[in-house]
Amino acid sequence: MKPGIIVLLNGTSSSGKTSISNELLTQIDIPFQHLSIDNFCNGIFHSYTDFINSTYPSIETNGAEDGQLTTQILTNPLISLYYSTIKLFSAMGNNVVVDSVIGNDKWFSACIELLSDHPVIFVVVKCSKEELARREQLRGDRMVGLASEQYDNVYCFNEYDLEFNTEIMRSSECANEILNFIRSNKEYTAFKKLIKGKV
Repeated sequence: MKPGIIVLLNGTSSSGKTSISNELLTQIDIPFQHLSIDNFCNGIFHSYTDFINSTYPSIETNGAEDGQLTTQILTNPLISLYYSTIKLFSAMGNNVVVDSVIGNDKWFSACIELLSDHPVIFVVVKCSKEELARREQLRGDRMVGLASEQYDNVYCFNEYDLEFNTEIMRSSECANEILNFIRSNKEYTAFKKLIKGKV
């Protein structure tokens, strides 16, 4: 079976990844499934903690009621499971658009290890730190300054198939460029170059 295309959108929180994903989901020419890192990890994390709390109600927490210890221990395995799920969707022949925040080498290594043999279009989605802070204020569901903290780590890569600045491009324009890139049958080279750089 031919693997599905993975459109890997990498950018900080509030950079516009979800808006672009939604545009891809609403068009009908090329079908996509959508895997958001926020939705995936939050869903799995809450299901997991609900399972632990209901199955082991008397377990000792050692002051970890705020969830920080659980998050610290489970984050990297959850990220690996996230990329494994993307690989599974692609292996089943589904095109997948992915909202990702690749913020450290461990996450990138997991991404490369799992997706290296699949067709990946690597896309950067960015805007200025000032615009990110403005969007965080408007959203109200993100800590103001989170995107700025992520900025340098997330935008450390020098190879992308497509680059979008969402301060000057609408999400519909970005989605159309992705669709045109797929239709052009150009080779997806950025991810392969980054893989070679890690070897």
